[in-house]
Amino acid sequence: MARWNLLIPEQTDRTVRTFLARTGGKKGDLSRFVDEAVRRRVLDLTVHGIKDRNAGLDQQKILDLIDEEVDAARAGRS
Repeated sequence: MARWNLLIPEQTDRTVRTFLARTGGKKGDLSRFVDEAVRRRVLDLTVHGIKDRNAGLDQQKILDLIDEEVDAARAGRS
């Protein structure tokens, strides 16, 4: 585990802590909440980056490449 020192607006702190308290939050829930939020945001940024990078490509070509890779992965498992 890593320790982070974060500075966030007081209103955000109150909002999150109030939410966690209302939903039966326990010790460690704030860390889990932040961890999940960060993971989701990184995934979101990654997906948007890939979409932007592939925006100029032919949609059918992308789908064909995906099908080829899925077939290759399935063939490797059997």
